[in-house]
Amino acid sequence: MVGDEARGEMNTFQRNESKESLFTFISTGDDPPKGDFHVQKKSPKLCGSNYPLSIAFIVVNEFCERFSYYGMRAVLTLYFISFFHWDENLSTAVYHAFSALCYFTPVIGAIMADSWLGKYKTIIYLSIVYVVGHLIKSVGAIPSLGNQAVHVVLSMVGLFLIALGTGGIKPCVSAFGGDQFEEEHTSERSKFFSVFYLSINAGSLISTFVTPVLRGDVKCFGEDCYALAFGVPAALMVLALVVFIAGSGLYRKTPPQGNVLLEVCKCIGFAIKNRLKNRSHQIPKRDHWLDWASEQYSKQLIAEVKMVTRVLFLFLPLPMFWALFDQQGSRWTLQATKMNADFGIYVLQPDQMQFLNPLLILVFIPIFDLGLYPLISMCKFNFTPIRKMATGMILAGMAFGLAAIVEVKINNPDEYSHLILNGEQQSLRFILQHQGSSLAFNYTVKEKSVYSLIVFEAEGSLSSRLITDLEAKPENGLAAVRFINGLSQDVNLTIDSKQFIPVQRNYGVSGYSLVERDTYDNGKCITETGEFTLDLGLLDFGASYTVVITNVSGGGVQTWKSEDIKANNVHMAWQLPQYLLISAGEVMFSITGLAFSYSQSPASMKSVLQAGWLLTVAVGNTLVLVVAQAAPMAQWAEFVLFTVLLFAVCIIFSIMGYFYVSVDPEDLEEKEEKRETPSRGNMISLVTQKTKL
Repeated sequence: MVGDEARGEMNTFQRNESKESLFTFISTGDDPPKGDFHVQKKSPKLCGSNYPLSIAFIVVNEFCERFSYYGMRAVLTLYFISFFHWDENLSTAVYHAFSALCYFTPVIGAIMADSWLGKYKTIIYLSIVYVVGHLIKSVGAIPSLGNQAVHVVLSMVGLFLIALGTGGIKPCVSAFGGDQFEEEHTSERSKFFSVFYLSINAGSLISTFVTPVLRGDVKCFGEDCYALAFGVPAALMVLALVVFIAGSGLYRKTPPQGNVLLEVCKCIGFAIKNRLKNRSHQIPKRDHWLDWASEQYSKQLIAEVKMVTRVLFLFLPLPMFWALFDQQGSRWTLQATKMNADFGIYVLQPDQMQFLNPLLILVFIPIFDLGLYPLISMCKFNFTPIRKMATGMILAGMAFGLAAIVEVKINNPDEYSHLILNGEQQSLRFILQHQGSSLAFNYTVKEKSVYSLIVFEAEGSLSSRLITDLEAKPENGLAAVRFINGLSQDVNLTIDSKQFIPVQRNYGVSGYSLVERDTYDNGKCITETGEFTLDLGLLDFGASYTVVITNVSGGGVQTWKSEDIKANNVHMAWQLPQYLLISAGEVMFSITGLAFSYSQSPASMKSVLQAGWLLTVAVGNTLVLVVAQAAPMAQWAEFVLFTVLLFAVCIIFSIMGYFYVSVDPEDLEEKEEKRETPSRGNMISLVTQKTKL
């Protein structure tokens, strides 16, 4: 008899190993394999458990690497705008080109690991490339090093190497961690992947909060310290490499076993080529276009490729979701620069809002798995994976709809008068009437420019001056201020003990100075007669000010302050609903999609579908690049465009999912094997059976 404990062990074994076959087909003409087999050594265990000590090094490595990647990427868009002075469309296009490359390169890393170097060496070599890319990127952010062309070249080379490194190791690290476990420790392996996923989100959460602080709150070379914001992620990547190498003696290292992705591509290519060669009506048709590969490939491989292509076809609409999702680091960050970031106890940097996504993901996963999904199931609603993914698309579309509403609210019409010119520039005649006298002045203005006309009295008569104003809000939520000196003597101004501003007498005009949002009540105004206190009051987020110095007396400066561009009056908290929606959409779309594709693929083809899934992210980022460069439009209109496109794609995906019939890859494999068995005359006719006691 089998006791309860033994029966429990048997059931566990069946549950974990039910997909394995007890027998395999062995050709009677073949000899048993000869030679020595490579025996994997066993890694020491953590605290007497079944967890290998080696996984601690892998988890720490992944945390540091994700901190490195997400920390660098968090400040990338503002780096392009503030450091290179690129416009928003070009900055967005380059940001998404980099993101797309990061998801194309995993295919390269998988091929290197499976066909050439193995996972361990691939991780080592590409991590070195990764580190070099970070170092080049950090050096390129030092303002005193060369001109802008040098900075752009260094940054682009660095980003290319980072994309090659982070994408190349992406498919290797998690699989290498799974290799550390022995076959019987499947539950421990499953828990490892949970901890591994937690380390990814922890690295992302901390880095997207910390690196914007290093950029904005720390000043170096007289401006935002991008060199430090990129240097810290570079140091974390160096630490990740050192930690990974430190565990070298503990790892179980499996040799390369061939890349199934290449085999699948070759099979599909041969089927298409063979079909095109045999287009004659005299040649009998075949049930499926992949059956044209049967002359060179086994029926089992063809059957598995058929399963894969069914799921890959379902992947075709998915890039549109990622096109919206990855704009958190580009368009949404740029939107945050035009908002009020004062939360009372803390002032957020615009690029810090991105930390909400990993934070909300960690909150939503248990809520959805333990609360929402069971509740829906209790309501007798069949919430299939396809429906979950479609719901995730709808939530992401709604998030962009909210983003469009916020954008409209931000961009209120300015208070300037608009003139229609006859050409690119035009001479205008201004007539001034004062106390019965009339004076005329001629000024040439250019289209798409903003001006202010200063009228003042000089030597007993009226005079004027036309000055050029800022056309748009200052970058990164900074405030802009300029001074007009109404005194009869030159003045030298200091705002925050760092900026020294000379202004000439008789209504001389200074250039704009960009300052952090703050109350400036202790400035200095130095004239020929002495030093006076300059009180500017609050210079708010995104505002542009003109300060006219009218008089000095009693130890202070009398000024008149004009707010030319209104301060950001929409609070950054209004972005919270769109982050809530898109994070909930990610949980329902991404996690469900990965689990669904995993369940619909044969065991040998799961890496192929993983590659296909990553490529949907790459294609989605490419779509944003195309829209940003090919069809520039008002930002709110672009948000609406992406909303409409995603809703349309969601309808298409729902129709495709309605006609999709879920399959059990194990059942299809068994049917295929049973059908093949009688045709193998030189093979032992053993029927594949389930493991049983």
